[in-house]
Amino acid sequence: MKKIFFAATFLALVMIAPLPTMAQVNIGISFGLPSPIGFAAPPEVIVLPETDNVYAVPGIDVDLFFWNGWWWRPWYGRWYRSRYYDRGWAYYNNVPRFYYDVDPGWRGYYTNRNWRGRPWNYERIPHQRFQRNWQNWHRNRYWERQRTWGVQGYRPPPQTQRQELRRQREREYLQRTEVQQHRQLIQQQQRQRELGAQQRRQQQRKPQIQRRQQQQRMQPQGRPEGGRGDRRR
Repeated sequence: MKKIFFAATFLALVMIAPLPTMAQVNIGISFGLPSPIGFAAPPEVIVLPETDNVYAVPGIDVDLFFWNGWWWRPWYGRWYRSRYYDRGWAYYNNVPRFYYDVDPGWRGYYTNRNWRGRPWNYERIPHQRFQRNWQNWHRNRYWERQRTWGVQGYRPPPQTQRQELRRQREREYLQRTEVQQHRQLIQQQQRQRELGAQQRRQQQRKPQIQRRQQQQRMQPQGRPEGGRGDRRR
């Protein structure tokens, strides 16, 4: 009964512990991998307008993107990437550059087949065709130049407007609770690493300080001024 009581008490403390405390307890551990996404078949993708060849997997309740040869997915404020859409995820210690070009409302536009007030005739690209062609599409800027991403009557927004949209999306992203918690954890880990490095440097200097002190004690002391050795005959 005592073991059960202590286990229940510990679990309760873990659940109510504030984030800084948890960050200190968990310091040095690696981040967990995102939960797997079940696919009955390789997923189809769509290309997202006004991006640098960013593809998204529609019809699932998590964000799964393809960009620059990698599959990407956010998870609990962290980012992961892999060469495969369903395995091999590795933690990526940054926000990928493409993400702030992705319109947060793309799912609604996809459902309504409408991109910001214009008909969006997107194409669901089968996995095999996508794997064969994505590099050529990237080099030729196929979707932008030849297809205008399937948006009828598309007109690109001014560059200043696109830059402002990126900054706005970045601010909104950084305000997410899970993102702030992850950033706090990273800061805690960085402080712990700096403290550990400082302690190691102090330990490394101790033998040098001790040797200098020992050498000073072993040196002969000079004769005091005014002693017999200083008398003139």
